[in-house]
Amino acid sequence: MDMTLSENIYSFIEFDDYAITPKYLQLCNSIIKAVEDGKITKEYLLPSINNFSYELEIGRNTVEKAYKHLKKRGFIKSVPGKGYFISDLQMEKSIRVCLIFNKLSVHKKIIYDAFTKALGVNAMVDFYIYNNDFSLFKRLLSRRKDNYSHFVIIPHFLEGGEHANEIINTIPKEKLILMSHLVEGVDGSYGAVIEEFEKEIYHALTDALPRLEKYKSIHIIFPENTYHPEAILDGFVRFCRDNHFNHHIIRNIDIAPIQRSTVYISLMEDDLVVLVKKVLESGYTVGAEIGIISYNETPIKQIILNGITTISADFKFMGEAAAKYVKEGIREHLAVPFYLTLRNSL
Repeated sequence: MDMTLSENIYSFIEFDDYAITPKYLQLCNSIIKAVEDGKITKEYLLPSINNFSYELEIGRNTVEKAYKHLKKRGFIKSVPGKGYFISDLQMEKSIRVCLIFNKLSVHKKIIYDAFTKALGVNAMVDFYIYNNDFSLFKRLLSRRKDNYSHFVIIPHFLEGGEHANEIINTIPKEKLILMSHLVEGVDGSYGAVIEEFEKEIYHALTDALPRLEKYKSIHIIFPENTYHPEAILDGFVRFCRDNHFNHHIIRNIDIAPIQRSTVYISLMEDDLVVLVKKVLESGYTVGAEIGIISYNETPIKQIILNGITTISADFKFMGEAAAKYVKEGIREHLAVPFYLTLRNSL
């Protein structure tokens, strides 16, 4: 058994400061890729935990966690008194995904958890957040690596998004999966797991019609500077007109008065907090004089105000479907299920 330690192993380890992927997983992924690329051979003796920690200037806990993860996967073995070495496995190229989300939130975590779980432990995922900033999104993709098998992207931008198709079209279409919504101008055959925003809000409000009928008006909080697609407003206005509701678009909930016999639809979590505070201060009874509907189902909404009604895509389904598209090479467009959850706030 050749237990030689190469002096060059440290040059194969890459940590990406842009990624929010935990460092122990980045270390695991670098080791696996080095083996796949033939830079590290089978039976190769890895550095000790202390040496790795010192040379890479990372914590011992990070290295120890990486080794435990690789050992659990059967990728490395330990020899008492000698250390850790690469197992004699029949190596196949791993799935390696560049996963790019516009923001972190509770429902985005549901997508992420479902996606990574469905991919399985043998997949490698580099995870990036661009905070709805197109310039950062462009920078992330401009420095992309050729060794990704797939790019899975949620494309929502506060501004500059009209040029998103230009950078996305540089990705080979067999590697591309869009989530949440399509980007105008992205051509070719690629996978997409999307929300049909106009249709979804129209159908959800239609399902809620028996409870909505006791109110006179429906107001939607839709700030000027938002990444939400205008298609939501199109579906909202069409529903109100078809069902003869007075309706209004609130651009700034901070200065909007609370009106009796009105339903408020909140898209953003921050706006929901302001709305709930103002409603409580108004003295109106929620679910009778004031109605509240919130976008995106999260566990806390089961509790706030004794339950807030939500309209939401099935985010677990979205993550699982995207993982299936990655594993099976599917290049079709799929609409995500969307549902209404009625609670006491309506």
